[in-house]
Amino acid sequence: MTGLLRAAHPGPVLAVVVLAVLLGVSFGLSPERVVLVGLAVLAGQLSVGWCNDLVDEARDRAVGRSDKPIVTGETSARAVRIACALAVVAVVPLSLACGWAAGAVHLLTVASAWAYDLRLKSTVWSWLPYAVSFGGLVVFVSLAGGALPPWWMPAAGALLGVGAHLVNVLPDLADDEATGVRGLPHAIGERRLPIVATGVLAAGSLVVALGAGVTRTTSLVALGAVAALAAVALAGRGRAPFLAAVGIALVNVVLLAASAPAEHASALLTHS
Repeated sequence: MTGLLRAAHPGPVLAVVVLAVLLGVSFGLSPERVVLVGLAVLAGQLSVGWCNDLVDEARDRAVGRSDKPIVTGETSARAVRIACALAVVAVVPLSLACGWAAGAVHLLTVASAWAYDLRLKSTVWSWLPYAVSFGGLVVFVSLAGGALPPWWMPAAGALLGVGAHLVNVLPDLADDEATGVRGLPHAIGERRLPIVATGVLAAGSLVVALGAGVTRTTSLVALGAVAALAAVALAGRGRAPFLAAVGIALVNVVLLAASAPAEHASALLTHS
């Protein structure tokens, strides 16, 4: 069971579920609706994680990935296929239970993530599923509460997703190159990748700070933190740029969640 859970990429799964739940709480969704949103996102992310390890099995074996449960024998490919199929079956009713429009958007975000696993990961369009899925996640949660978000919120989510993609690939560039995976991060190159990732994430921070109804103090503190982390990302050595970029992504998540209440209330009044 532990191997099966590890094959789902529990870290990214948990991060996306927590983001969805935080947005749900910030948007003022009822506790029941927040739980439903969280379960829908959990099912979708589990299916994506398991799909990723199934698709990458041959490549992971070729480079001797000791952190991959299918490769090490902690779990079998058959068990992962069954779990993935069950997650796919579960995500459809869970998503649609949040509302037809919200459900359709969430299923689109899951399909986009699957497109990354199955094909786009190895192309210069590898960034697109992350933009669609993270931007769509904001729209999904907002629609689950009965209103569309302002344009800048999914835009900030899309930038967060693209930045997360660039940061996430950084430690695996060598293994990817060895197995023929060449997405946008590989085209950018190892030397320039931290700079580009930092710029994308910082742009997301700026979009939220300018568009959000957060207080001036909150925006200034957040932007100050982003500036400091960006300096570390651009000038640091070793794992420092990676960790600093992750820090910027976390600041963006907090900013996005903090901006949700006022924006959602405004949207509800507009649609009433």
